[in-house]
Amino acid sequence: MSIALIRSLPTGDWLRWLWITPVVLVAALIAGTAIGETSIPVETILKVLANQLFGADYAVDRIDAGIIWNYRFSRAIVAACCGTGLALAGVVLQALLRNPLADPYLMGISAGASTGAVSVSVAGLGAGALSLSAGAFAGAVLAFGLVILLAHAASSGTGGERGVQAAGSIILAGIAGSQLFNALTAFIIAKSASAEQARGIMFWLMGNLSGVRWDDVVLAIPAALMGLTICFWHRRALDAFTFGADSAASMGISVRPVRGILITAMALVTAVMVSMVGAIGFVGLVIPHAMRFIVGSRHTRLVPATALAGAVFLIFSDILSRILVAGQVLPIGVITSLIGAPAFALILIRGTRAR
Repeated sequence: MSIALIRSLPTGDWLRWLWITPVVLVAALIAGTAIGETSIPVETILKVLANQLFGADYAVDRIDAGIIWNYRFSRAIVAACCGTGLALAGVVLQALLRNPLADPYLMGISAGASTGAVSVSVAGLGAGALSLSAGAFAGAVLAFGLVILLAHAASSGTGGERGVQAAGSIILAGIAGSQLFNALTAFIIAKSASAEQARGIMFWLMGNLSGVRWDDVVLAIPAALMGLTICFWHRRALDAFTFGADSAASMGISVRPVRGILITAMALVTAVMVSMVGAIGFVGLVIPHAMRFIVGSRHTRLVPATALAGAVFLIFSDILSRILVAGQVLPIGVITSLIGAPAFALILIRGTRAR
């Protein structure tokens, strides 16, 4: 199913929006730092950041400085990176698979990454030789490979309906793969984790930013920038893939190498993000569709717009997770699902009416 162009901004408008991108991102990061269980004035945040980043000497309460620098600001940065990475993964999968319902959560990548991460951290897979991110990456690649094999086997017939059948088979295979790896994760936890470990891991699997610190920022920023760079570098190839692999090949694109690079990069980005914050659903599904409505389907505009929107969306989802229930932090996956599930239903209804 090709992704149709819905609406496109004029070039002048697009350039104006591009210039304010850093302003929007900085404003979202400051909001993510200021809003929480207790509100912190923006002036205080700016003073702490000036002290830490530029060596200024503003007088700031030590407790506020610790909350801002060691907890909230690093958390907002990781949220932005995760939102960017997961949203870009959705853009790539939807273009490569020509299916508007494809995203890393539905395609089993997030579930596989969760299984890999839990296998390393709880079951001791690799005997300490594997890092959490390496285990998550291995699980993500394994899950996606299984989904593709299952979809290929299910749609191996011939005839004019093969393309339609393949698109539906990939989604069904992704759902099956997600359930399989979620079951494996639950089995590993039940078999190898203590009661205390099980509680922490189950909360983490629903999406949890509470434990992220600057060490995670050092990993998250390069992963998000790598995903953004690779997607933008291959933006014209992604445009071609929306019309099918044959069309891409006819335009001089090396289909297999490019597709392999894009899928591997998105699996890696997803794995890194899941290893830090757990599986967060619907970001890669909802954000690309919203951005297509605003900037159109050309990936020259869609990739940067999706990266920014994903970052802002997850920052504000994290804010909601901290303030919706007084005295309690909700898993961020609960917030994204509450927003994403209705959007998913709208996409299904709209797709049915379009046919």
